[in-house]
Amino acid sequence: MSASIAALPWVKPPQATLAWTVRAEETDHFAHTNNAEYVRAMERCAWVHTEALGLSFAAYQQLGAGCVVHRHEIDYLATTLLDEALLIGTWVDANDGRLSMRRGFQIIRLADRKTVLRAMTTFVCVDLTSGRPRRMPPEFVAAYRPVEA
Repeated sequence: MSASIAALPWVKPPQATLAWTVRAEETDHFAHTNNAEYVRAMERCAWVHTEALGLSFAAYQQLGAGCVVHRHEIDYLATTLLDEALLIGTWVDANDGRLSMRRGFQIIRLADRKTVLRAMTTFVCVDLTSGRPRRMPPEFVAAYRPVEA
């Protein structure tokens, strides 16, 4: 992580970040960033992190397992607007090593270093064939290690 990114007011040090500039099609009737776009951006950032850990979707397929969203908890703290530059950070907050893990997210508006969103997402490991919950493969336990505060 670069020094300028590390200097931002993170809740926890992010394990991955993704830059995002709000586009016109991502705004709503109120001229704010649509709430669904934040979830899409969080998903993109989670995949950046997952792929950096060596767990591409092809790796998920090879292992026959994947992590799917069970629950989102999102605090929208400030609005964002067209053309605003944002930085999304993510980290693994908890992993029970069996069935579930929790990933934290924070979105910071770069112009004023203000946190505009904080979120926690709980993921459950599932079998890719049946869609049913299953124990995490050892590769998931090893890769998705929680970040230390």
